[in-house]
Amino acid sequence: MALEMKVPSPGESITEVEIAQWLVEDGDYVEKDQAIAEVDSDKATLELPAEASGIITLKAEEGDAVAVGEVVCLIDTDAPKPGGGDKKASGDEGSGGDAEKELAKKDSEKADTNEKGEAKKEEPSKSSTPSQSQDKKSYATGTPSPAAKKTLDEKGIDAKDVKGTGRDGRITKDDAVNAKPSMGTPGTGSRGESRSKMSMLRRKVAERLVTVKNETAMLTTFNEVDMSAIFALREKYKEDFKSKHGVGLGFMSFFTLACVRALDMYPAVNSMIDEKEMVSFDFKDISIAVSGPKGLMVPVIRNAENLSFRGVESEVKRLALRARDGQITVDEMTGGTFTITNGGVFGSMLSTPIINPPQSAILGMHNIVERPIAKDGAIAIAPIMYVALSYDHRIIDGKESVGFLVAVKEALENPEELLMDNNVLKALEL
Repeated sequence: MALEMKVPSPGESITEVEIAQWLVEDGDYVEKDQAIAEVDSDKATLELPAEASGIITLKAEEGDAVAVGEVVCLIDTDAPKPGGGDKKASGDEGSGGDAEKELAKKDSEKADTNEKGEAKKEEPSKSSTPSQSQDKKSYATGTPSPAAKKTLDEKGIDAKDVKGTGRDGRITKDDAVNAKPSMGTPGTGSRGESRSKMSMLRRKVAERLVTVKNETAMLTTFNEVDMSAIFALREKYKEDFKSKHGVGLGFMSFFTLACVRALDMYPAVNSMIDEKEMVSFDFKDISIAVSGPKGLMVPVIRNAENLSFRGVESEVKRLALRARDGQITVDEMTGGTFTITNGGVFGSMLSTPIINPPQSAILGMHNIVERPIAKDGAIAIAPIMYVALSYDHRIIDGKESVGFLVAVKEALENPEELLMDNNVLKALEL
């Protein structure tokens, strides 16, 4: 019986997917639940498992966009598993093979003779005609002298682009010295190019980013954070924290909890527009941008307001590993109310992050660099991070956006008081 495998729905509002990669070949025997393909939706890359065991027949090619519910392959469930079938008699095949080889040998010998059995005669090359080799131009025309060739090579100029003034049109050293590359003339290096189809996920991301730029009143406000206090806490407690909880005490927990506090203070930042209404949330689902094999993904930390430092770090680690291994689901990447992205891990000093729709704001973290700052009336060196908040000005005013970022800055520069209630050991569960 041939089982029709149809594209399952990866999530709400998704109507089609793209076959990113077949993990099996046409005619292979597959086991039930074996991953047979990777499919891209506009939100994630998912594996497609076989619904039964049998011989597979592919009905779509890599790169094809197929609708949800469309048949992408057939599985012959009655086909026997390879390894137990009858073996063909090798003796007959051997004798038949010898005869075929003999016929092939004779055909090969005939290929070099004409119909009368005479050997083919090679025609003389037309290019060898003496009269054609002689022309008004001599062999020296356009040929650089050794010194001229060295100069042209150093300047990256092709000899064919230089007019020689020497005898019979030979290119002299002076010709090479005075030669200048033509405007727009390609150099001698490689000028190849390659084309590859963008995945459905990448195309959808591109469409969403353009939509955000065109349909929101996006602005960005900036500030700087002195990370000295966080550095001191991590230096003192990171080993104990890791040994007890099995995860590192990173920057993400400080930033997430600082944002939770600031979102409480400025609820408009934790809101979004739905047609003519402004929807505000009393929970904080924080989306975090992580790098995965298919590009940037944004899984969500649910109810971050209920999590401790340990809870945030554990959830960040879990989601990052799932994204890295390609196991992240659509549900894990939908429903966030605010986003944090960290371009600093790639060395970014400053950027204007683009809002993750339908959210209304996103916080951009950047690299930490030791910079001179004024402290207590004196110049000091401190680890400084520039932070950026991009926001939709349609529902977030300048006062709220600036106030939000200042609140984040205050919490990060004084975490023991504002994020740990002056009890570090209790906050870190040590």
